[in-house]
Amino acid sequence: MNSDAKKQCLCGSGSIYGDCCELLHSGASQAKTAEQLMRSRFSAYAQRNIAYLTETWDPSTRPADIDLSKEDVTWIRLEIASLKKGEKSDRKGIVEFRAFYDRNGEQHVMREISRFRKVDNRWYYLDGAVKSIAKVGAQTNLGRNAPCPCGSGKKAKRCCG
Repeated sequence: MNSDAKKQCLCGSGSIYGDCCELLHSGASQAKTAEQLMRSRFSAYAQRNIAYLTETWDPSTRPADIDLSKEDVTWIRLEIASLKKGEKSDRKGIVEFRAFYDRNGEQHVMREISRFRKVDNRWYYLDGAVKSIAKVGAQTNLGRNAPCPCGSGKKAKRCCG
């Protein structure tokens, strides 16, 4: 087990990487739900694991090339905001999430809704729509009654807003 496998997994599950996303990244296991695939893709994205991102992207929407070489952010954590279907018995699922990242010493949050589908008992990322990007603490693209992007669970107007 390498040293990364002993660290907390970036996906936000609360587990250590070696018992969580590493099992999926290595091919030892497959995602059982759309949420589990979303979490594993986030940690793969943070690690710039292009092979895993490509393998878990639905062939009908997968780009010819994934190039992360110009990305200038450090991914910090993932929070799942809501789920619609995507369980073991489902064939489709939607995961809304907030992904926190650092760019030039400033923390930002991106809110996205991603779609997944299951083919031959395997989950794939289909596509996603970014709903907002904002500096943490800023109200950019957030209503006053929206959840605060800092992840407190409070309304933006009662927290960082």
